[in-house]
Formats: sequence, structure tokens, C-alpha cells
Amino acid sequence: MTRAPLPFRQVDVFPGSPRGGNPVAVVLDAEGVDDGTMRSFARWTNLSETTFVLPPTDPGADYRLRIFTPSAELPFAGHPTLGSAHAWAEHTGSAEDRLVQQCGVGLVGLRRTDDGWALAAPPLIRSGPATEDEVASIAAGLGLPPTEIVAAEWVDNGPGWVVAVLRDAEAVLAVDTDLAAMAVPTGVVGPHAAGGPADFEVRAFVPDLGVDEDPVTGSLNAGIGTWFFGSGRASGSYTVRQGTRIGANGLVRVSDEPDGVWVAGATTTVLSGTVAL
Repeated sequence: MTRAPLPFRQVDVFPGSPRGGNPVAVVLDAEGVDDGTMRSFARWTNLSETTFVLPPTDPGADYRLRIFTPSAELPFAGHPTLGSAHAWAEHTGSAEDRLVQQCGVGLVGLRRTDDGWALAAPPLIRSGPATEDEVASIAAGLGLPPTEIVAAEWVDNGPGWVVAVLRDAEAVLAVDTDLAAMAVPTGVVGPHAAGGPADFEVRAFVPDLGVDEDPVTGSLNAGIGTWFFGSGRASGSYTVRQGTRIGANGLVRVSDEPDGVWVAGATTTVLSGTVAL
């Protein structure tokens, strides 16, 4: 039986300038789409992530989300969460300022901002400093001597993140990875000088999931924020630029608030229509 075309949006998430963010493909009203079709469409879009919006099974959620990279399904990812909230609200006509998404890590809170959406960082599945052997492995994947890593920490909230702090943003931008040596999804972060384009520069590498370098990454920035605020490396709020080396211009806002760490960014529909699956 041929399925009727489904509503579709492609949303730019975290753009610091028009089309400067990370696009996510969002298939709406996706109940009945089988796993194989979801995976093949995610391979076809070849974006960092493609999502499918489904009716929730938890009464506390507004919708349920499945998230696919070109090669795997994720329990949680940040820019797909913001982009899918934007697409779902636009598609349904919802004017609610708060939403709850159900996904593989449970329920994720969202709220509207002036230019898009913000998500509440989910709890870390794995945290704590990387061991000496892990730091050596992280350094190998980043193509660096271990002595250039100021600190390294597990900040896994679903995708498996470990993150290395470098001395400054210039060192982050200079990283030339050895992706074959990269054992886990790896982030790298360093501070900009005062008056720079943002407070921090971030890069994210996930070759095992079919994404060599992610343009802008909500889950990684949520994990970094949880670590930085919890350890005193940052306080209040800060901004992140990401995607510079691959031609993107991402801008992420991270804040420590009484109800948790929030990650915010602009969201803009670029493509709207239907998709035949």
C-alpha cells in the first residue's frame, strides 16, 4: 500500500547568520513509518540528524521523537530537539510557550525564546574526569599531544560525549583530527579572548555515527554546560560559536538557571512541504 505524503520541515538550528546553523530534517505525523524506512531516509538526507515526530506514549509529553544520524539512532540530540519542537509547533499551530518531548532518554523540557527554542539539559549518563589512558586516546583522535589538553571530562547525555578543553579558541580551530583513531564522540572547547565573537569556540566529531564534524551541537553544549557550571569553570551564562572550520556560523546560548542548565538558539524553517516515504 502506498503511504500518503507526510508533512515535512527542514529547520536551521543555532544559526548565527542566515543558513549558518545546523539543518535538521523533520518528518511530522510519522506514526506507521517503519524502522527501515526511517533509517533509509536518514541516510538519504545525509544531514547530521533526521527526526520523526510520533504520538507520545507518556501522558506528560506533547510528542515523541526518534532521532537518526546517517548510520545510527540516538536516544537524544540537541539541535534535532530544538528543530523538531519548532516544526511541531509550526505544524500544529501550537502557541504554547512550554513543551515536553519524549525521546530515548525520557522527557525533555522545552521553552520558547525570542528567536527560537531552548531545551533543559538532560542528566548526564556518564560524567567525571577522563583517565590518563583515556586522555591519551582523546589526544590521538584530535591529533594532539596529551600535554595540550588542559582537562578532559565525560559529559555523556545520550550520544556518548567526552570533551577536551584546550588553552584557547585558536587551538580549537587549529585541531586537525585523526578520525580513524577517534574512539568515541569527541568535543573540544576553548575560550575566546574578551570581545571575541563568543565566549567559547566548540567543535564536535562523531565519525562512528556517520558525521565527521557536526556543524552545531546541542547535546555536546548541554553536557559542557552541565560540567562547566557544576565545576565553576563558568557561571551565569555564556555563548558558544561552532562550525567555523566547516563553513557554518553557529551560535549557542547556555545558561545556568534555578531549574537547570538551558541550551538555546534560533530556529528557522528553510524548507516546508511533504515527503514521500
